[in-house]
Order: sequence, then structure tokens, then C-alpha cells
Amino acid sequence: MQRTFLKRLLAAAALIAAIGSACAADLTVSAASSLTNAFREIAQNYEAQYPQAKIALNFGASGALLQQMAKGAPVDVFASADQETMDMAEKQGLVGAGDRHDFVRNALVLVEPADSKLSIRRLEDLGQAGVKRVAIGNPASVPVGRYTQHALEAAKLWPMVQAKAISTQNVRQSLDYVARGEVDAGFVYATDAAIMQGKVKVVLEVPLDTAIRYPIAKTAASANGEEAKRFIGYVLSPAGQAVLHKFGFRKP
Repeated sequence: MQRTFLKRLLAAAALIAAIGSACAADLTVSAASSLTNAFREIAQNYEAQYPQAKIALNFGASGALLQQMAKGAPVDVFASADQETMDMAEKQGLVGAGDRHDFVRNALVLVEPADSKLSIRRLEDLGQAGVKRVAIGNPASVPVGRYTQHALEAAKLWPMVQAKAISTQNVRQSLDYVARGEVDAGFVYATDAAIMQGKVKVVLEVPLDTAIRYPIAKTAASANGEEAKRFIGYVLSPAGQAVLHKFGFRKP
């Protein structure tokens, strides 16, 4: 009788383990490069709160992430650094219109190496002979590059700065180039400049005619739709927003 009870107990334990394994969702989150530090902490906190959930993070330029999704890459949650890229994802049927939410704002800044001897104070100062290389994200796929181009076109400075541009694949590459002194200046987000305060210094916050708002959405092809919704809910929650605020992001 004891053997029968033990067998039933072991069978029940195996069933519970199997159910737990089935419920454990590997959630793939593709997010803009500027979200790297904040989303790593958010994912860690999320997994601590929901032990059955496992978050796989994939960072890159928003446009590059969109291309990956369009080619069939398995993604459950997409977080873009601009509205335009999410609009394209929506038009391509990769996300649903009712599934996107703005969750943070950011600012565009001009930075230079911390030990720079150049006197850059205004966008016009990028025309100085001493300024030879300026890091700018590729406007075709990098939102920070598009914001930069719009700002410089509005100031009628784009042709002049474009001639000095060192094109980068994402905002973190621009930041690294400035931090290592490989360029004389660069355009990044305020949140990126904040994580390298000892290596770069902010020259100015670049005026824009549109707010930098980041949208997040569950993908249409997500195999873990409910988990994706729960993760997005966590990002929008006070706990998720507190982490984003800590890394310099502003309320949406």
C-alpha cells in the first residue's frame, strides 16, 4: 500500500513538474539599443517576480529589429525608439494597432569627449574647422539618426554636418565613438549620455519639433501572447517605470 501511495506521489510530482515546464514561457523581447541597461534590469526584476518566465533580450537599432521581424525572427515584444518604426511594423501586420503603448520619452543631445578642447556650444559650432568627425546614426534604420537629420535640416545645417558624418549602426555605437575620442562629437539620447558621464559631456539638448516617444507592442506572431501582455503591463507599471526613470527616461 505504501508502494502504491509512493508511486502516485511520484506520478503527481512528475505531472506538476511537466505542467510547470509547459507554463514556463521563453519570451523574446526585441528593444531599441538605448533601452539596453534599463530593460536588462526590468527583465531581471520581472523574472524574480514571475519565476516561471524567462526573458530573452535582443537589442539593436529599431529599423534593424523591424527587418528581423519581417524576415520571420521569433519575437514576442517589440519596443521601438520612435513612432515611425512602429508605424511600419503595424502597416506590415507585425503588430496590431490596439497592442501598442507609449511607455517613455527621451531627449536628443549633442555630446563630445569629456576631455575635448573644442568650444562647441551650439549646433552651428559643428562647422568649425577643428570638428572633423561627427557620429550620427544611419537615418535609414536608426531613429536617433532620423531625429538628428530632422533637427539639422530645421536649422539648415544638414549638408554641412553630413559631410563630416561618421555613420553608425545604432545609438550605442555613436556613444562609444565619442567616449573613445574617435569622433569630435556625436548625437545620442540623453539616457545614453547619462551612463557615460565620465567619458562624454553634453554640449546641448537639441531642439525638436516632435517628442521622442517610445512605443512597445505585443507582436502579431507571438507564441506567448498572454506572457507578452503581462511583460508590457510590467513595463508600464510603477515598478517598471521606476527602473526607466532611474536610467533617465521621462514619463510618456
